[in-house]
Amino acid sequence: MLTIYNSLTQKKETFTPLEKNKVKIYVCGPTVYDFAHIGNARTYAAFDVVIRYLRWRGFDVTYVRNITDIDDKIIKRANENKEDFTAVVNRFTQAIHEDFSALGLLEPNHEPTATGYIPNMLRMIEKLIASDHAYVASNGDVYYNVRHCKHYGELSHRDIEQLESGARVEINDVKRDPLDFVLWKLAKPGEPHWSSPWGEGRPGWHIECSAMSTDLLGDHFDIHGGGKDLIFPHHENEIAQSEAATGKKFVNTWMHAGYLQMDKEKMSKSLGNFLTIRDLLAKHKPEVLRFFLITKHYRSPLQYSEEIIQQSENALTRFYTALRDLPKADAPNDSEFEKKFIEAMDDDFNAPIAFAVLFDLAHEIQRLREKDIQAAAKLGALLKKLGGVLAILQDDPEKFLQSGTLDIDAKKIEALIQARNDARARKDWAEADKIRKSLAEMSVVLEDGSGKTTWKVDKS
Repeated sequence: MLTIYNSLTQKKETFTPLEKNKVKIYVCGPTVYDFAHIGNARTYAAFDVVIRYLRWRGFDVTYVRNITDIDDKIIKRANENKEDFTAVVNRFTQAIHEDFSALGLLEPNHEPTATGYIPNMLRMIEKLIASDHAYVASNGDVYYNVRHCKHYGELSHRDIEQLESGARVEINDVKRDPLDFVLWKLAKPGEPHWSSPWGEGRPGWHIECSAMSTDLLGDHFDIHGGGKDLIFPHHENEIAQSEAATGKKFVNTWMHAGYLQMDKEKMSKSLGNFLTIRDLLAKHKPEVLRFFLITKHYRSPLQYSEEIIQQSENALTRFYTALRDLPKADAPNDSEFEKKFIEAMDDDFNAPIAFAVLFDLAHEIQRLREKDIQAAAKLGALLKKLGGVLAILQDDPEKFLQSGTLDIDAKKIEALIQARNDARARKDWAEADKIRKSLAEMSVVLEDGSGKTTWKVDKS
């Protein structure tokens, strides 16, 4: 029985989709003004695992992840570069797609853009104005009237009076209430703009996700996800405007991924303590980064350091070492390992416990290897099968284990290993030892066994 922690109720709940065996999920996507950082990747990798697991369990999942392609940051970047905002958007959208693909992230079923959904946003804003949930301010901007939402603050578990007392009142603010948020803003000179009943302008940030999700998934759908930083105000505002516009409950289950931290601070561009996915892909194998991103529970904070990345590579090395040189076999049915894996993932996608099961499985493969190679091979097939649910362990073991640096010369290593084997055959132990030391200086570790010498790159 699958349970998911619901941020709205702050407890785990048995997951029952609105339609039998069908799941509709919306995840707030990137704002494309720069390369995505590894903190962004943490959120999208977490939901990638969720979607993969749901599909593996037999659900027909419709996954929507948007792209914010008009925003103050995009306009600022375009002005700094003296280029059209669409050039910025196109360049970084392509880069983000490349980086996400390298990390093995699934493409969403739908990837709507804010600029492509402006007509839908305008219709939603008109409904909100007509029902007095929104108003046109004296400067021409359109605001949502937070006081008309009786349940405002439910998702973030904040009292509206406390929110208002802490709200920043801007000089010459045209809002009726400090908590009111913008739905449509009139364009400033030189800014991109679109026609609306209230004048030339562009949408606020919050309205785009409501317009996109309700159009593609319906007024009421199963799961809405994003990083914890989006709970307030973005997701709180989405609930308010969506339910006011449709008259229906917006989302059943709210899921939020924990922050990725550097030096115990949230990694973000605003703090300047970020590393891009692209930076790290230049230094580490994509599967190592993916492993790092998904091994912690998705709701927990994830600490970044090069030491932890190295631990991820060491862990993958253990898995691939267990899979190395196994004959082909079919995975066993009704294995206790698979049952425990499912039990862990059914418990709010508990990746740490699921990975503990995989490590136990790898250990059992190694134990059986010398006693019963066929039994080991069957468990190896199961390890690869369960790893595939998480989009890891699908590479050729030799390829993974023998790749350490970009300039490694596999042919040279194989030649040295052959020379060492020849030296051993003629009992020239000094020469054989000399070659082993030479290989060790190249970070190459030899493993002699079963009449064959294999090698791997030392990752430590």
